Amino acid sequence: MLKVNDINVYYGSIHAVKGISFDVNKGEIVTLIGANGAGKSTILNSVAGLLKTRTGSIEFEGQSILGTAPHLIVSKGLAMCPEGRRIFLQMSVEENLEMGGYTRKNQEAEQSLINVYDRFPRLKERRKQQAGTLSGGEQQMLAIGRALMSRPSLLMLDEPSMGLAPILVDQIFAIIKELNESGTTILLVEQNARMALSVADRGYVLETGRIVSSASASVLLNDDAVRKAYLGG
Repeated sequence: MLKVNDINVYYGSIHAVKGISFDVNKGEIVTLIGANGAGKSTILNSVAGLLKTRTGSIEFEGQSILGTAPHLIVSKGLAMCPEGRRIFLQMSVEENLEMGGYTRKNQEAEQSLINVYDRFPRLKERRKQQAGTLSGGEQQMLAIGRALMSRPSLLMLDEPSMGLAPILVDQIFAIIKELNESGTTILLVEQNARMALSVADRGYVLETGRIVSSASASVLLNDDAVRKAYLGG
């Protein structure tokens, strides 16, 4: 479904992503794990068309999306829920969701809104509320809901558990699993490596812009080096 081949990304003279290649198959949850600054978010931003790559190729559903405008990538069925949620704090919950459906026709967007409210009843309850007044967990649900408004076949999630209490982290990961079971393919970047690997099919381990290991999630969970570096023992 997604094929990334030999991409190199620079911030000025800093070589942030170094010859990265990976793929995501339809129906999978694939996770990228690694320390802060390893290049995980840079990779997602490159796939989403927000950053330019110096080399390599990125294909989605068999078509090159390299150099494609971000809104056109969304319209092809690839959406991202960004790190830090990035919701529009002064707008209502419903207005935020409507922004996520801007690539869809009115009728499709209306149906997407119904689907999001069915999945997140709390957002429906607060639909007229200013988004900035929501709790952290509700804001994360809103950010995911906004990404789902475009009806993506592949959803990229960047640090969905960041800053959330453990009970809310469990809720968010239950939502991720449920989304996947209902047919959405997921590419997940997550600081909480143990949680990420517990829901993923496969994982890639990044260190300073390079992939140093890749395997099924169960193998990585039991890998001594991975456990020591990212799973606390």
